[in-house]
Amino acid sequence: MKITRLTLWDVPLTSHVAYHMAGGKTCDTVTSVVLRVDTDAGVEGWGEVCPIPHYLPAYAEGVRPALEYLAPVLIGADPVGPEAVMSRADAWLQGHPYAKSALDLALWDITGKVAGLPLHALLGGRQMADMPLYHSITCIAPEEMARIAREAQREGITQFQVKLGADGDWQADVARLRMVREAVGEGPLVYGDWNCGATRLDATRVGRSVAGMDVMLEQPCATLEECAAVRAATGLPMKIDENGHDTASLLKAYELGCMDAVALKLSKFGGLSPMRRARDLCLHLGAKMCVEDTWGSDVTTSALLHLAAATPERMLLNTCDLSGYVGPRLDREAPVRKAGRIAPPEGPGLGVAPDSDILGQPMAVID
Repeated sequence: MKITRLTLWDVPLTSHVAYHMAGGKTCDTVTSVVLRVDTDAGVEGWGEVCPIPHYLPAYAEGVRPALEYLAPVLIGADPVGPEAVMSRADAWLQGHPYAKSALDLALWDITGKVAGLPLHALLGGRQMADMPLYHSITCIAPEEMARIAREAQREGITQFQVKLGADGDWQADVARLRMVREAVGEGPLVYGDWNCGATRLDATRVGRSVAGMDVMLEQPCATLEECAAVRAATGLPMKIDENGHDTASLLKAYELGCMDAVALKLSKFGGLSPMRRARDLCLHLGAKMCVEDTWGSDVTTSALLHLAAATPERMLLNTCDLSGYVGPRLDREAPVRKAGRIAPPEGPGLGVAPDSDILGQPMAVID
């Protein structure tokens, strides 16, 4: 079997609710790049990557030129066994993991289809029938955030990510955490996420103000050293996100003592291949994991659900139904949340296929 063609589409994904984050970051309508890898055997594989502007060093417009540059090592290659192809791609083009993420997903999709198995069977074996979801709450007025939390809780959600820092008011952030914590009652997981947007001082003031409550902090500052200092000053558990992007950064966070939990995101690591290695490292280090991605629709969501399902239950903090936050859906038959949980697709490979009518005309064909 040989790769014959790469086809790419730009798909604008619009959030059902605009997401406001610290530092002026907003997630409203974002471009997702969808990739189809065709083979001479008629088996196709799907990939997707959706970078959020201003969030990480990645942008949608960089995917096409990266894949065009990689064409000499892709066209004619055997796609079965993704890590062999990705190793050659890494040697040909260093870095650019976000662009390679979509390619890696598509290669895994082909490999699963050839094997006749869903991807979770190839990523360690299914360990859960379904997985817990968290619900991300945009940074708005504390009362509204509490209302959103109660609504999500009525739908079965038991984990709540509270966005902080959008207005630069640390006392308002204290109110956000307090009101959401009180709204959902004791037991559910509540954590406040600054997306690197807080100073060490402000994050510490917020953390000390809620130190008597059952809350966790997520990536308050731009560096691991600052996050470790906030954890030490507040005594609150810490989840790392932006600063956890490869095995070296995970080891550093562990050594600094600030990685009680970590967000593993496909496009940060470069796809399922490196993220599976990161998953296994976190199992060794004892850090609970959120298996997700920056943003995306049904292809991305399917990929992360397969890896989440193949992760030991006691070490999976949660996962994310990214496609549930945006429109349009690329595959109307793809999984949806049920009672605060979600299961991976059942078919071989990723188990999803985008609707050609939704994709429209491709923006590039590489052969």
